Amino acid sequence: MPTRAWAGADLLPTAALTVAPRSGERGVLERVVRKIRRITPSAVPFDPSCFDDPVALRTSWDPAKGGGASFRTHRLVDEGNGRMAFKATRGALAFYGIFLAVGLAGLGAFAFRVVPASGSGGTLSMVLPLLAASAFAAAGGGLLWTGAAPIVFDTRRGEFWRGRVAPSEVADPSRLKAWADLGRIHALQIVSEHCRGNDSSYYSYELNVVLEDGSRLNVIDHGDLDELRADARALSGLLGKPLWDATVGMSGEVGTK
Repeated sequence: MPTRAWAGADLLPTAALTVAPRSGERGVLERVVRKIRRITPSAVPFDPSCFDDPVALRTSWDPAKGGGASFRTHRLVDEGNGRMAFKATRGALAFYGIFLAVGLAGLGAFAFRVVPASGSGGTLSMVLPLLAASAFAAAGGGLLWTGAAPIVFDTRRGEFWRGRVAPSEVADPSRLKAWADLGRIHALQIVSEHCRGNDSSYYSYELNVVLEDGSRLNVIDHGDLDELRADARALSGLLGKPLWDATVGMSGEVGTK
């Protein structure tokens, strides 16, 4: 049965056409809605049977993780000897560092200026800036910690892992949150997600590994589809696994490579 893979925004509601009772106003509104629909991608039903693989039919084609980024956060690096790794881009590191720097600067200003000036008496006007600075510092530190964590495909070791704990550092690698024996990887998968914020929306694209049972592990998730596809093709070549690209309607490409 075909499943729905997001290749665009939700279809615009047709109910909006009934708000104008007069024919002239209705005609104007219809023309506006048609123009918006032409420039707004829509949800495209995706049929994984095009890959002619029963595992594809057991695999989910929804995003494996919520959220994402509107810019490229990782790039694939060939480290040689059958090993490739995704590294955080300079832009991503700068973005994370801004949060951390703002937070640390706020904490420094609080410690060296606000506290000595106010003495030992704490007030709400002191607490709020402290909380804001702490939140920025914690967010920046967390983003740097997770965003710069290793994401490795090592054919000599026969392992994939994502995280700061390598499989060699634990007794049972299967207990790691993101680890797989390369022999269990059946395919690579690209899916898209339409992310919406308070003031903007964007598309983020996931690269996932699909295991033999159809389960998935997320590898990366960012907003540059062309670069993600290029990295996925290189990784597919290293592993000798097919690439299932479900980003229908993004640039007209879909298939296995």
